[in-house]
Amino acid sequence: MPRVREITEEGDDPLLKEIFGKEREAFGDLLNPTKVMAHCPPIMIAAKRLSAAVEKSNLLPAQLRALLYLRVATINGCPF
Repeated sequence: MPRVREITEEGDDPLLKEIFGKEREAFGDLLNPTKVMAHCPPIMIAAKRLSAAVEKSNLLPAQLRALLYLRVATINGCPF
C-alpha cells in the first residue's frame, strides 16, 4: 500500500490533463511516480524533463541504459 496518496484523476488542472493523457496513450496507464508527483505538477514536469535530458544526452550507451532500466525494475519488483 502506498504511503503517499496517488493521484489518478487530473480534475481541472490543464497540466495534469496533458501529462496524464500522454502517459496513458504511451503506456496504457499512469506510471506510479507520476501518480505521486502529481501532487505538485511543476516538480513532476521538472522531473520528467530531467529524465528526458538524461535520455537525450547519450552519455550512456543505449544498451547500458536498457540494462539499467531493467535492473532497477527488477530491484523494485516491477514488470518491465
